[in-house]
Amino acid sequence: MAIDDGAAPVPQDLTLDEVRVLLAPAIAANAAFDGWGDAARDLAAESHDIDADVARLAFADGPVAMIDAWFDQVDAEMARALPPERLGAMKIRERITALVEARLAVLGPEREALRRARAVLALPQNVARAARLGWRSVDRMWRLAGDRATDYNHYTKRAMLLAVYAATTTVFLDDESEAHADTSAFLARRIDGIMRFEKSKAAFQQRAQRRPSLSRFVGRLRYPVV
Repeated sequence: MAIDDGAAPVPQDLTLDEVRVLLAPAIAANAAFDGWGDAARDLAAESHDIDADVARLAFADGPVAMIDAWFDQVDAEMARALPPERLGAMKIRERITALVEARLAVLGPEREALRRARAVLALPQNVARAARLGWRSVDRMWRLAGDRATDYNHYTKRAMLLAVYAATTTVFLDDESEAHADTSAFLARRIDGIMRFEKSKAAFQQRAQRRPSLSRFVGRLRYPVV
């Protein structure tokens, strides 16, 4: 009998990375009720016929590892929702807004899991890891939006978007308005703030470039152009 090379791997053949990808959304669904702990992980493993010991090994770092895997999957779904050809037709402001909204849309069905995840990440021992996870997501947003900055603009853009995203998520968690209209309005105001800052920064840099340079002036005194 011929072997179907396109067949999906059975659970026993999965790598630990593949186990994390497979179980992350199920763990998040369970975490809404059971919290980000062993119970949520073991239930997810059982639902996918994954050995509990393998699941435990895949998430050896505990709750933060589970949250990390979930956020990574959320970022992947956000990217799939907005392929390059769709983003390419938008202005930069629209791209960033669409990416944030796409990420929130993925998180929407699991708002309680997100609330609990934020509580876990707010613990003192997890603050540094939480910052890295947040930075990873906003870095992916800017890259998907087409940003290729490598100077200090790289960091200022991401720092501002991280602050905007964190504040918007706080609003989102308690937003009961139709289609999360309050969250969208809040996000629009904050994105406007980023765009105004970027315009002001660009104008300042242009003025600085045109400003007379004392070092160039002194250099001309010593080495006059003939």
